[in-house]
Amino acid sequence: MKTVSVEKIAQQMNLQNLSPDIDLANVVVTTPEINRPALALVGYYDNFVKERLQIVGYAEYSYIMQLDPEKRQESYERFVSSGIPCVIFTTLTEPDNMMISLARKYGVPTLVTERTTSGFMSEIIRWLAVELAPSISVHGVLVDIFGEGVLIMGESGIGKSEAALELVHRGHRLVSDDVVVIRKVSDQTLVGSAPEVTRHLIELRGIGIIDVKTLYGVEHVKSSTAIDLVIRLEEWDKDKEYDRLGLEEEYTEFLGNKVVCHTLPIRPGRNLAIIAETAAVNHRQKKMGYNAAQELYRRIQENMSTGGPAMF
Repeated sequence: MKTVSVEKIAQQMNLQNLSPDIDLANVVVTTPEINRPALALVGYYDNFVKERLQIVGYAEYSYIMQLDPEKRQESYERFVSSGIPCVIFTTLTEPDNMMISLARKYGVPTLVTERTTSGFMSEIIRWLAVELAPSISVHGVLVDIFGEGVLIMGESGIGKSEAALELVHRGHRLVSDDVVVIRKVSDQTLVGSAPEVTRHLIELRGIGIIDVKTLYGVEHVKSSTAIDLVIRLEEWDKDKEYDRLGLEEEYTEFLGNKVVCHTLPIRPGRNLAIIAETAAVNHRQKKMGYNAAQELYRRIQENMSTGGPAMF
């Protein structure tokens, strides 16, 4: 099970820690979903999901502050002793000393942010969804080409890194070389990134390791990108039939999500960078509703229906 520490959440979201005596690194969250504990503070705990981050907004804060001290302590204590990982107060609300004292007693970190509840919730849900998403590592190169995340795969030594370097030289952005970490953030979206140890680096056989960020500048690297297209490189096989029109899309699958995949045969003289650029632009054009292969098919059908000369 993937986890993220409350310490990392506090750093990422710039949260103020009101319980410094609690080691945030040892408190973890296991789900990207969050909870606003309005019903729990009232006393209704049926279906209460204690594993979630608890977000206390102005509505919950206003209710709890109007209770008399005895009922407030009872409500607080039942809440923080339920096994929750963390409580975050939003919208300029701040817990009273009673809440802080009880949270420390039960080892529950208490954090504060000045952001509005709705804005903070949307941001932290999005971030946690990426951090806790199912993930795998694949051998390949990931490059952002004209805003399209293109994953280049193939056997070792086939030219993936050289193609990536040429793409960087042409103004595109490297995400990862050699190993790509793929996270499934939704049923439609896969996000790729680099392991920390190889971030911004490319291995070129005969030269060694180069640092793209240092050589080309920060504008030529990117920390992560959605994977929109896969290009699979393979040695040219003269006996194999390759798709020449592209009427039907081919797909490959990662973590249950399908991604459009093109298989490119490699032979001397083929410029992989230009081909990758063209594939990325063509893929974007298809997403915008235009398919050149279907347009060719339409023209052929129209030509045949009017009795025109054969095209092939």
